Amino acid sequence: MIIKNPRKLSQISLGLVMVLSAACSAVKPVSTSLTVPQNLTSKNSPLQDWEMENWQHLDLLQDTIPGMSVDRAYGELIRKKKKKPIIVAVLDAGVDLGHEDLAPVLWTNPGEIAGNNMDNDGNGFRDDVHGYNFLGESYHERLEYTRILSLGLGDESYQQKAREKFEEEVSSTQETMERIEELKSVIQLADSTAQQLLGKSNYDLEELAGLEAETPEIQQALSFLTNMLSMSGSLNALMEDLEGAGEYYAGKLKHHLNLDFDGRAVVGDDPYDYSDRNYGNGNPNILNIDESHGTHVAGIIAADRQNELGIKGVANNVQIMSIRAVPDGDEYDKDIALGIRYAVDNGARIINASFGKGFSPNAEWVYEALEYAALNNVLIVHAAGNDGMDLDNPENPNFPNDHKFQNGQEFVNNVITVGALGSQYGPRMVAPFSNYGAKNVDVFAPGAQIYSTMPGNEYEFQSGTSMAAPAVAGVAALIWTYYPKLTAAQVKKIIMESGLEVPVQVVLRSNPSQPLTLQEISRSGKIVNAYNALILARQVAKGKVKL
Repeated sequence: MIIKNPRKLSQISLGLVMVLSAACSAVKPVSTSLTVPQNLTSKNSPLQDWEMENWQHLDLLQDTIPGMSVDRAYGELIRKKKKKPIIVAVLDAGVDLGHEDLAPVLWTNPGEIAGNNMDNDGNGFRDDVHGYNFLGESYHERLEYTRILSLGLGDESYQQKAREKFEEEVSSTQETMERIEELKSVIQLADSTAQQLLGKSNYDLEELAGLEAETPEIQQALSFLTNMLSMSGSLNALMEDLEGAGEYYAGKLKHHLNLDFDGRAVVGDDPYDYSDRNYGNGNPNILNIDESHGTHVAGIIAADRQNELGIKGVANNVQIMSIRAVPDGDEYDKDIALGIRYAVDNGARIINASFGKGFSPNAEWVYEALEYAALNNVLIVHAAGNDGMDLDNPENPNFPNDHKFQNGQEFVNNVITVGALGSQYGPRMVAPFSNYGAKNVDVFAPGAQIYSTMPGNEYEFQSGTSMAAPAVAGVAALIWTYYPKLTAAQVKKIIMESGLEVPVQVVLRSNPSQPLTLQEISRSGKIVNAYNALILARQVAKGKVKL
């Protein structure tokens, strides 16, 4: 999941103390371990550009930024030794297969011949050279509760819950659009007033501050304009933001919340018939330039670390398998279930799942796919969601999950659910949008203002637990690169147990007056740390530590 900003979406005592022995073939021996003092303070000055673009890789002790110590792990632990690549499936929107930072790290199906419209390798999918596209030519979609109402899915009680959510969201969207238009009008009026007083159309904050208002109304307009300029830097940028916001919410009404819209028709299948599987195509590329989510996610995991372009992914030995299954709207359970099975059957060790929804009429199909992945030793890294809510609350269901029933026993041991952190160490370290839950969120990782790949050889900051999940998927790939005999369940436990315990209470958006520890809002109570994970992985692989 991503935070859908309407414009361009821009915006520890150590749990385990371990010492490596001298004999090590993949990871250099170290004699010290990361420990975090109780009095560690956050970085006071604003992050520099290079820090902002790379903060998720930085180190809490050295940089006072709650990154995952990726750069430190490469500098102190990892030897440049070629290993068998780890295939990571990006189960998401399409990926820009031609991106300069992703093309070198794409998975290529060795048994398939591109463009001959045949299933050369006999896996049931034609022309799946770099993955598969379960969405065909579709892109916009309705939200699941909109589809439930439109198609009459489920019993009366289920439809009533969907109706309540639908009506709430329609009302909220319409109100937001009205506020946007009102704000645009106020800004235009204040701008016109400033232009008349100054006698020119372009001005800056200093010139505004020098104006004397003749009436309280003019003073109010100038104060408002000053505040707006202070936040945005320019009125043009602010108006562009508002225009983009208006377009985004209009799109929600047109597609996500439109009972009559059918984005699936072009695909030609029945998305609620699990036996109807002859659909989609072998091109998991993006359909248009706005389809950026999968590209951004893929870059976080594995953007080429050797080409001196753009960014560096977390992992250094990954092949990205693109599985296009998440539209602009809610994903279908059938696509997710079949996408998981495709990834497993075609060699993926890790599946990144940066999506989720509150209604899942065919959740059992996905549960069976999760079990299939577990039986085949495949790790699934799932984004916790961006509603700022407690997933332990029965009123806040989130699909897919690994417990079937709210707060029930985990039925698989290969799913790790990830909440999001911001770059400021301290009480506001947990991103305000991030979901949490002592039973339903496993760990936290960097997810706010993450710089990564975008379609068309571009790069951009985006925020969401969608960005935190691939950071963890990258750490998992690092672990498996050097310790390939570990199981998916072991890799999950290593990530959880090797994380850093932060000696601070954090403030949550849902209840800012009651700070909580990470132990109270996640299962591990820790933030993911690649450096420690590699140390613990070696200990487990050598049989020196049992999980």
